[in-house]
Amino acid sequence: MNVIKIVAAGLIISGVLGLAYGGFTYTKEKHEANVGPMQLSLNDRETVEIPVWVSVAAIVAGGAILLFGSKNR
Repeated sequence: MNVIKIVAAGLIISGVLGLAYGGFTYTKEKHEANVGPMQLSLNDRETVEIPVWVSVAAIVAGGAILLFGSKNR
C-alpha cells in the first residue's frame, strides 16, 4: 500500500468519524497551586465541534484521491 492510498484512507476514515461523532472533547489544565501539602488544580473541558461540510469534504477528497491518484502512475 503506497502513501497516496494511506492518505486517502485516512481522509475517508476521519470524515466518517467526524460525521458519526460531530466533535470531540478534551480536558485542559488551567491553573495549579501548591499550598503546603495540598495541591489544587482547575481543569477546563473544551469541546471542538466538527462541521458537517468538513467531514463530507474529507470523504470526497479521499475518494477522489483513491480514484484519480493511482491513474497517473
